[in-house]
Amino acid sequence: MTLIRRKFLSTAAITGGVLGTPALVHAQTKPVFNWKMTSAYPKGSPFYFDGPGSATDLAKRIKEMSDGRLNIQVFGAGELVPAFEGFDAVRAGTVEMNHANSYFWTGKTFAAQYFTAVPFGLNFQGVNGWLYDGGGIDLWNEVYAPFGMVAMPCGNTGVQMTGWFKKEIKSVADLKGLKMRIPGLAGKVYANLGVDVKVLPGGEIFPALERGVIDAAEFVGPYQDRRLGLHKAAKYYYTTGWHESATVSELLINKAAWLKLPKDLQTIVQNAAAACNVISEAWCQRNNAEAMEDLVKNQKVIARPLPDSVIKALRAETGKVLAEAVAKDPLTKKVHDSYMAYMAKYQAWAEVSEGAYHNTVLRG
Repeated sequence: MTLIRRKFLSTAAITGGVLGTPALVHAQTKPVFNWKMTSAYPKGSPFYFDGPGSATDLAKRIKEMSDGRLNIQVFGAGELVPAFEGFDAVRAGTVEMNHANSYFWTGKTFAAQYFTAVPFGLNFQGVNGWLYDGGGIDLWNEVYAPFGMVAMPCGNTGVQMTGWFKKEIKSVADLKGLKMRIPGLAGKVYANLGVDVKVLPGGEIFPALERGVIDAAEFVGPYQDRRLGLHKAAKYYYTTGWHESATVSELLINKAAWLKLPKDLQTIVQNAAAACNVISEAWCQRNNAEAMEDLVKNQKVIARPLPDSVIKALRAETGKVLAEAVAKDPLTKKVHDSYMAYMAKYQAWAEVSEGAYHNTVLRG
């Protein structure tokens, strides 16, 4: 009887060990995906590559949320492909993902710029409303469909600074012949006003400004700009932020690779990207506030808004640039009309909500 009892207990233990952990066995049979993600920004760049809401933070969140089923190796600009070749790398399937800003792809499709920033456009709250609830992300994917890619927001700087200038800007005439680093729609607007526009990766801005290769430069905001040392090469820091009122970071994904992911992993990517979108903007608010105070008080930076006459000219030229683009391409018109219709409704609401708050509370 003792031998029979021992045999029964042994058999039961073995059976229970297998049948008692079906979830573990099932989990072990699920496929594991190992992807590559390139960045338009150098390794070590805060906000974009490292830190809360960055490319590496996004990859970490996806790995943890997926329990190691989706692992993403992140490469800084120049490690695997040059800074502005992420679009082509994802399109070709060389990598599955790229982390950048969609306005770098204006040479591929003009409409892409609307998903990073539009001059005199939506702020952080507004652009998120358009993207998540106003059909913006669907349009984004429609724009990229011919290229075999999908995209979503994964970060935001909030309002950016107009930029650094070696000389004071007093009128529109001061812009003529100015050599300035400025990407996106704003670059085209400046060009129409006589600016010699340059598009440089972040790591090349300071040496170009210091050596006089360029006379002015726009990057992000006080924290990022101070880190690059731009205040050491130019002292006039204009604060209007007309060109990028909320600059969206883009997670670009090869569509064929995306469709191979199980639905739960797709959802994990979407939610991790949405988390980074909010977290990165929050990081910017704190760090920019501290950096701006330091730049003005300790670094003797001259911070001021652009003159009203310059803003007026920039606004008028923006309208012309957008009208010209809309007339040339039906898809750009579709995106433009959606963006502007949403902005009109949002601004009407913002005037009685955010606007009232700023006028009565923040201004005392």
